[in-house]
Parts: sequence; C-alpha cells; structure tokens
Amino acid sequence: MTTYLLDANVFIQGKNLHYGFDFCPAFWDWLDEAHAAGAVHSIDSVRTELLAGSDELATWARQRSGGFFLAPTAATVPSLQATSNWAAGAGYEPSAVSTFLQVADYYLVAQAHQLQYTVVTHEVVSPSVKRIKIPNACLGLDVKYVTPYAMLRAEKARRPVSKSSISPCLTSRSTPERSAAHVLVDPTRRVICRAPRRSVTCATCRRARS
Repeated sequence: MTTYLLDANVFIQGKNLHYGFDFCPAFWDWLDEAHAAGAVHSIDSVRTELLAGSDELATWARQRSGGFFLAPTAATVPSLQATSNWAAGAGYEPSAVSTFLQVADYYLVAQAHQLQYTVVTHEVVSPSVKRIKIPNACLGLDVKYVTPYAMLRAEKARRPVSKSSISPCLTSRSTPERSAAHVLVDPTRRVICRAPRRSVTCATCRRARS
C-alpha cells in the first residue's frame, strides 16, 4: 500500500480553489478516511504553517489528532542530514539552500525519505537555482512524489451514496428527450435526487435549484 505525505499547498489550494469546505466536504472526509486506513499523513511542520492562517483550515488542522501530522524523531536525523547534504551540493544559490533548510519543505522531503512515503505536492520541477522545489529534492533523494490529483485517481477516491439518501422522486412531467437522470444535492438536507430532469414534483429539486 502506498502511504502519502502531504505538502501544505495540498491543503491550502484545496481550501481556496477546488475543495472548499463549504461546497466539497467530501474531499476532507476522504482525507480522514484515508488517514484512518494508514494511507495519508502530513508532518508537524506543515501543521504549524496551517495554524498560522487563523481560518477554517487552521481549525481543521487543529482538530486533527491521532498522528495525522507526524513529528520528526531520532530516526529522522540521518534523512535530515542526507537532505541537507543534497541541498548544499546540488548547485543552488546559498540563499536558496538557507531558505530550504528553514521551511517545512525540508522536513517533508526528509521525513518521506525516512519513512519511504510518497510526497504529494502541487509543485513541479524547476531548473532555477534561486529556490529549491520539493520535486527537485525528491528526485535528488530518490523519494517518490505525485500531484494531489494523481493520488486521488490512484486511490480511486470517491464517496459512495447510500441508497437511503436517494430521494424517491418517481413522478415527472419531463419529455422523453429530457428524461436523462440527473443528480442534485440539497446543501441543507444532503438529499440526492435521481429524478428525471425538469421534474416538477420533487421539492428537493426545487430547493436545490433555487
């Protein structure tokens, strides 16, 4: 089983863009379920970054317990040294090396190196010597890395709908050409309707469309 170690930008971009807490809670539920299964973690340094935001993401991070955010241990020291040695000898500007060794990226790569976990990040490889990117460090240390989307696809991340949550909307005035099934979610009641499009008998649909 692949175990993933998530970069801060997975959480931050998720909250700000594709997986906002208000319209895509399923992403955050999946993270909890994957963590419970031993497949998803992050690190303590990332948690520190998230808590500095003082927003709903900070609240979410503060509520995660049970080892979701892993702290470095004595066993991490050799990997920290290996990561530091790689950064110093990879041809980056001294300021880039100094910055890298002071941020969560350094610990993320080192802890993934120690634990043989796969790093998950939105960052991409860069030829610049002015900043050390996570994928560059991963390549230099033979640490696997993927994008969040690759992780979700590989893990077939989805939240199945239970039959009990499907609204029994059976009557419709829809015409044959408009009778393809649709799925709507009422954000207040979380009821899913599989009635045909243009249904006029489903109160849930009317609320969801209003």
